[in-house]
Amino acid sequence: MRNFSGRALFLDRSDINTDEIIPAKYLTGFAKEELKPHLLEDLQMEEFNPQLDVQGSSVIISRSNFGCGSSREHAPWALEVNGIYLVIAKSFARIFRQNMFNCGMMAVELDPRTIDHVFSVFSGPGTRIVTDLTQNIFKIAGNDQTAEIPFTISSFDRALVAAGGWVEYADAKY
Repeated sequence: MRNFSGRALFLDRSDINTDEIIPAKYLTGFAKEELKPHLLEDLQMEEFNPQLDVQGSSVIISRSNFGCGSSREHAPWALEVNGIYLVIAKSFARIFRQNMFNCGMMAVELDPRTIDHVFSVFSGPGTRIVTDLTQNIFKIAGNDQTAEIPFTISSFDRALVAAGGWVEYADAKY
């Protein structure tokens, strides 16, 4: 199973679409690794530099409707090859969210008040998250603060994560 813990990258914007996650012009290759240097390169946010900010991050925390736009699997793949296996947001585009779980990764929704609290207290480059899948808790630490935040995922999504994704799950079950 993948590691769903590490340094958090805060993207304080709603409606980050799949073209901003990985621009369409890079979807012509055959290897996921070819996507790696282009993750979030078209994301326009004040004081965001994808060349500096993505490196070393393992978790993305964002606002609502993350992954909207085209329904391609390349967006989760670009996260995966960069070692980002967990995205936490108020909401996700349905297909993006399921593509994350199909790839053995997690897209976890938290209620708006909790996301607002996380941004107001923890937003910053030194924030780290530890995911406890047995207890369904995120342990977050940053800015000299700590918190435990409960989360839920469905039993089927949990099975996909445990298996490493849909293909591995289907191989084991069928």
